[in-house]
Amino acid sequence: MAAVHRTTMSPTKLELLADWLPKQSWYAGDAETPEPVKAGGFRLDDPDGEVGIEFMIVAHATEREPVAYAVPLGYRGAALEDVPGEALIGTSEHGVLGTRWIYDGVHDPVVMAQLRALMRGEAVPQHQDESDTPDPTVTVHGAEAEGGLDVRVNRVLRAEEAARTPSGYLVAGWVWPDGTAARGVVAAVAPR
Repeated sequence: MAAVHRTTMSPTKLELLADWLPKQSWYAGDAETPEPVKAGGFRLDDPDGEVGIEFMIVAHATEREPVAYAVPLGYRGAALEDVPGEALIGTSEHGVLGTRWIYDGVHDPVVMAQLRALMRGEAVPQHQDESDTPDPTVTVHGAEAEGGLDVRVNRVLRAEEAARTPSGYLVAGWVWPDGTAARGVVAAVAPR
């Protein structure tokens, strides 16, 4: 099981995301420089212990309404090769582990392999902030019987309990900036 270190990161994950989010095609905010807040999420373990895997849910207020985003993150001790330039969210100095290359997890093969394992029931979601602590609030529905899964991450989250897909889906919770709790579909098996 991966350990959650109580240390500093410079720049912080939220500082990196504030710069990265508005550059994404799926960004739904109206601010050029959002001020995202950590609203929820969970972790997955890399069986090889090399890649930190976090599914962070961030929220920020817009002029219209708050928006929540699912951002899978892969934390690595070295740069990934053969990924598009936009895959790198940034680098950060970790107080225990040194320089970390932080990638958008949809481009990280280890992150996506573990997400597929979770969807098949072969991995256990872990608490975002506690070491060695499963998170039973993260639930998978209907995907366990699927073979080779093509999984899609829902970037802009909607507060809803059920997916509108007959295939499998992953539900997790977050808290809006006003303190209201919400749950929604973070990932789903893509239709073939």
